[in-house]
Amino acid sequence: MKHSARIFWKRQQQELFNDGNYSRKHIWYFDGGTEIIASSSPTVIPVPMSDASAVDPEEAFLASLSSCHMLFFLSIASKKKYVVESYEDNPIGKLEAIHGKKAITTITLHPKIVFRGKDPSLKNIEQMHHLAHSNCFIANSITANIQIKLI
Repeated sequence: MKHSARIFWKRQQQELFNDGNYSRKHIWYFDGGTEIIASSSPTVIPVPMSDASAVDPEEAFLASLSSCHMLFFLSIASKKKYVVESYEDNPIGKLEAIHGKKAITTITLHPKIVFRGKDPSLKNIEQMHHLAHSNCFIANSITANIQIKLI
C-alpha cells in the first residue's frame, strides 16, 4: 500500500530567490481534491517570508500523529461497545537540538474524550490509549518520545 501527496511551490516574479528573501508559502494537494496552504513556521523563518496563517510542517506532523492515534482509539472504543461523543486533542511537540540537528524529540498528546452512557474506567481508557499508540502507523514510524496526558 502506498500513500502520496503533491507539494507545489513557485517563485514569485518579484523575488530574486538567491538572496534568501523569498516566500515559503506553498500548496499541499491530496487525493480527493483537498488543498492546504502551507508555509515554513514563522518561528523558523520570519514573516513575511513565512505565512503565519498557513499550516507549517511541524504543525502538520503533530496533527498527523494525533489524528492517527485518535482514529485507532475510536476504533478500539467502538469495538469495546463504548460510545464516544467527542474527542479533542492539543498535541505539543518539543523541538530540540540533538547531535547538532534539530528534531521534535517529545510529543505530548492531551486527549479529552467525552463518552455517552457507560464511561470506561481510567484503567480501560489508559489501555485503549496504549493499544491506539501501539497500532498507530505514524507513531510506529518516528523516534520521538510520545506521551499521553489524559485530561
